[in-house]
Amino acid sequence: MAKIIVVSHYTKSLINFRGDLIKSISKLGHDVIALGPEKGYENELKKLGAEFIQIPLDRTGGNPAKDLKTLLSLIKVINKIEPDIVLSYAIKPVIYGSLAARILKVEAVYSMITGLGYVFTRDKGKEGILKKVVKILYKEALKNNKAVFFQNPDDMEFFRSEKILDNRTQAVLINGSGVNIDRFYYVSPPIKPLSFLLIARLIWDKGIGVYVEAARKLKSRHPEVSFKLLGPFDSNPAAIKKNDVEKWISEGIIEYLGETEDVRPYIANSSVYVLPSYYREGTPRSILEAMAMGRPIITTNAPGCKETVKEGVNGFLVPTKDPYSLARAMEKFIQNPDLIISMGKESRKIAEMKYDVNTVNNIILKTMSLI
Repeated sequence: MAKIIVVSHYTKSLINFRGDLIKSISKLGHDVIALGPEKGYENELKKLGAEFIQIPLDRTGGNPAKDLKTLLSLIKVINKIEPDIVLSYAIKPVIYGSLAARILKVEAVYSMITGLGYVFTRDKGKEGILKKVVKILYKEALKNNKAVFFQNPDDMEFFRSEKILDNRTQAVLINGSGVNIDRFYYVSPPIKPLSFLLIARLIWDKGIGVYVEAARKLKSRHPEVSFKLLGPFDSNPAAIKKNDVEKWISEGIIEYLGETEDVRPYIANSSVYVLPSYYREGTPRSILEAMAMGRPIITTNAPGCKETVKEGVNGFLVPTKDPYSLARAMEKFIQNPDLIISMGKESRKIAEMKYDVNTVNNIILKTMSLI
């Protein structure tokens, strides 16, 4: 029996994105200790087989004093638990979780790169300096990792070309976080009324502004079509403000659905899933969930997104930051609604063959010598 610490940047993500992995590790007889900054999810994590410990971590802030507090807290927790394995994901947990484990000479340290995020979408001014700092921290932190999991080949190549990853460290490519294809089951998409859906944290880099602009262009020609937006407001530096969303609603362009604990009913009530992201995703979980439920996909030809679509088979790829191309792709479904059914079925097939969470997790478990 091994003791495994899983370090997260957002406690809820331990359930939504790592729940199946935690459950699998626990069922194998290992002890799982989940670390995250927010309380309130202890019972759900317990059901998955994990103990929860709160740590101080500001996932979007850039205060060095707060980050030092995070590192010291992780050192304290890891020293007390004496784990056999430390697995971290997202920027700050990977950096500070790996550094803490290295200081304490934990032998089996693993990291998961779940996209490059906001820091790597901007290259000027303060963001450009921050990008350089993060690259240095990544390089130092990953030195002691036995393996690093990447959710798309572009991120893996970036870490290699920038020499962030030591040649001795194993790079393992996985198909995103995977999706539970039993929980996200196929539902035939509604054609009338036809609707588009975007699910994301409300930050500009997810392409929400591009989606709104494309919807504005189409609404005048197709007033019967609805354009839905689902997701929470966020503290990210690129966060969308409430008055922006209120303006879109008052214009009659967007239906804002708020946030939810369960996206399945909203996907089931939509025709086509859209994510025009330029965020440097790992592999967007929302796309995988929509695919598993049989929705055609429109997304960008960007790292992490482009791997989910076979052009003209289960959807369409569009350039980033291009509302005109996005509107044209969306209009193909309005003019040819039969494509929604046929491409949606192809999405489901791809989800079953490529993105089944059990297949993805087995690669992780084998790499960590747990099976």
